[in-house]
Amino acid sequence: MLVKGSASNNFGCLGYFSNAGYRNIVLDLPGFGRSDKPADVQYNLDFFVSALNGFLQALDIKSCTLLGNSLGGAIALGQALKHPSTVERLILMAPGGVEERETYFAMEGIRKMVEVYSQGPMGVEQMRTVMSLQLYDASQLDDAILAECAAVAVTQPANLFSTMMVPNMTQQLSELSCPVLGFWGTDDVFNPPAGTFKFLDNVPQARFLMLNRCGHWVQVEHQSLFNRTCLDFLANG
Repeated sequence: MLVKGSASNNFGCLGYFSNAGYRNIVLDLPGFGRSDKPADVQYNLDFFVSALNGFLQALDIKSCTLLGNSLGGAIALGQALKHPSTVERLILMAPGGVEERETYFAMEGIRKMVEVYSQGPMGVEQMRTVMSLQLYDASQLDDAILAECAAVAVTQPANLFSTMMVPNMTQQLSELSCPVLGFWGTDDVFNPPAGTFKFLDNVPQARFLMLNRCGHWVQVEHQSLFNRTCLDFLANG
């Protein structure tokens, strides 16, 4: 199983899936985490999908399950649409890629993220301002996670957000040939929860769980439910 996304998203599912016999690979996207951060590229969907597909080829992974949150979800979706034979299943948490760019950048969470990141070097408290919006209950954040994320954030390329162009793929959802399991928090201030219905209305094999009192990180705020549901999906499709 390939877990798609940034390692900083606190995927507590990894040990759970490993104990059930699944191989997990966590990919930090170029421009994020501890991966390379070239300053001379356009950080658009084509760039990320190309990087992901090249990663799969380099590891000789013919087919896998992709799991992605937010931008990671949009990239997993892009991979499944462009290279359908490589994706057995999709697990998506509040995925991007089903709204226009202007809609996302009008969301409270993304506005605050861009504002804080544009102010330059970031400390723990500035990171807390951004990451507390990811959760309905921000008390789950601890200083160790915030310090790690702040240390990585200062290395991100200056053009990351300005070149991050992800098209609205709603019209292509009907082309998905793999089963899709999705999660969305009704209190998400980064990606509009109404995106759930775009998948349900258009994807031939899709089921989504909408959870109240939950923000952008379903896998953190409802970890036990998330893990159980994903494991059932992996076993039974």
